[in-house]
Amino acid sequence: MKEYQDDERFEALIIGGSVAKGCARPESDIDFMMVATDEEFKNRQKVGDFFINRTDLTDYPGGFVDGKVIDMHYLRQVVDRGNEPTRAAFDRAIIAFSKVDDLASIIHSIQQYPEADRDQKIRKFYSMTFIQNWLMGEAERHGNIYTKSRAASQLVLFAGRLILAYNRVFFPYHKWFYEYLSRCNAKPKNLIKEMNQVLNQPTVENASRLFENVRGFRNWNVTDIEAFHWFMEDVEWSWRDNKPSLEDW
Repeated sequence: MKEYQDDERFEALIIGGSVAKGCARPESDIDFMMVATDEEFKNRQKVGDFFINRTDLTDYPGGFVDGKVIDMHYLRQVVDRGNEPTRAAFDRAIIAFSKVDDLASIIHSIQQYPEADRDQKIRKFYSMTFIQNWLMGEAERHGNIYTKSRAASQLVLFAGRLILAYNRVFFPYHKWFYEYLSRCNAKPKNLIKEMNQVLNQPTVENASRLFENVRGFRNWNVTDIEAFHWFMEDVEWSWRDNKPSLEDW
């Protein structure tokens, strides 16, 4: 990215996305983050100009670069309280150039799985998996196709997030969800196959098969009644404490 290296408005360029993660296809775009100076970032904030999309910086048919403008304050916030999809954006990130002395150590800190939250996440993700399996039964009993579809996608999501957390692997958001699950060494047999069965045919039978496979993988130390209590307090009553949605963790 020589185009920006001598530009005084920017302090660093970080390459992420499929290129950094080793998942790129021949036609993939190049994702990157431009670290702007404080002055440049404030100027862009005023007009809402945070994106760089160009086709003139690649040499393959249909190629383009897709960049986001951030600043050092943002990176330090990610270290302090960034959620998993945000941290995953820096997984295997490549620093193309940097005028910031400690940028490499900051990126390294972002890439570390936050141990302090792990046990809590595991309990919450297991509880949500339990609830969605139960909800599938309710949806089928009432013949509610919307709720069946919703329960299926949520069951798959949180069963997967449970296994990711157990393996200390970030949830990379939905596009790379299965890719990151495939990297987990410790997971129930036929996990992704059973997840697909639930999505393709959202039935009680398929949902129960997936849930029991996950439940039997290990002792998650959450009883059924504890899962119901958690759902009431942390989901149904989340508005009382302004808690973020579990999907945003």
